[in-house]
Amino acid sequence: MNGVRFAWKMLFLALVTVVLIQSPANASEEFFEGGWTLQRDASSLRFQSVKNLTIVESSSFAEFEGGIDDTGNASVRIFLDSIDTKIDLRNVRMRFLFFETFEFPEAVISTKIDASALADLPTVKRKTIPLAFNLDLHGVSKPFEANVTVTYLSEDLVAVSSTAPVSVAASDFALGGGIKKLEEAAGVVIVPSATVSFDFVFARKSGETDEDDADDQTQQAAASQPAASTALEPEGNLDNEACTGRFEILSRTDNIYFPSGSSQLDPRSQPLLNSLVDIIMRCPELTIEVGGHTDSDGSDTSNLALSERRAGAVKQYLVSKNVPDSRIRSVGYGESRPVAPNTSAEGKQRNRRIEFVVVE
Repeated sequence: MNGVRFAWKMLFLALVTVVLIQSPANASEEFFEGGWTLQRDASSLRFQSVKNLTIVESSSFAEFEGGIDDTGNASVRIFLDSIDTKIDLRNVRMRFLFFETFEFPEAVISTKIDASALADLPTVKRKTIPLAFNLDLHGVSKPFEANVTVTYLSEDLVAVSSTAPVSVAASDFALGGGIKKLEEAAGVVIVPSATVSFDFVFARKSGETDEDDADDQTQQAAASQPAASTALEPEGNLDNEACTGRFEILSRTDNIYFPSGSSQLDPRSQPLLNSLVDIIMRCPELTIEVGGHTDSDGSDTSNLALSERRAGAVKQYLVSKNVPDSRIRSVGYGESRPVAPNTSAEGKQRNRRIEFVVVE
């Protein structure tokens, strides 16, 4: 009898050992093994904004990439130039006036996923978990918390979706100025926050490298470049309406800088001017006027001369980037064309500007 009891006891201990070995803690360690890659074509990233109090507009991003490493560190890079509002000039406004993609080309979502929370996913197939993540946008980093639904599609495929829209305030990311620019450009009132939703599908990495993988890696590397190629732009040269609209939008950016009283271009101006070069080249039949403007501080004569020199400095930069000299005219208007009262620092700042106008 004692021998039987001993045998049963040993069998029980063996079963406990097997259970422990196959426990969620160990299974969870294998969940991210090899890492996972975001499947762009099967995923979506959307946001909704409200204008004039009642009009809801839905937009999305055409280009983003991401993955999860074998320790659960996850990140998604969003290429902001790929903003898709379904309207060409609205896309351009969002890029240049709101996101300022010439300086901040991408946003990054990053998080650390607790693998133990997903250990039973192959069994339950679908579950909702809390997730703390970080959003880096417009030079600002901010933590968020949200519930996400994780769905087990197959051994090598999972989906991660927001259970409810995530609210993002413009003021948290120094985007309040961008909201004002959009309002002035479009003649609307915009609620200074948006709600973001996502549906991401991740595939387990195979760990094999072949010719197709090499092609995929090449494509991913190209997608990683925060260049204008990610923008949703019409192919080839732009028509007159698209050109005129773009130059009007670029005139509102306030991202061409000069030291006080100087016509020496600040290096911070280069990203915007380089974007301008690309647009000018795609409007080959047009001549562009670069207009310099100042506030009312100082004499009329000195302000006129300063505005002429500043406009000339911008033209010189464009010509140095192979824009034909004959296609650029520089004109100084001094303080004669204010866009705001010169009674406040904000008004004066808005009046110190460079504008771009199609003249032919």
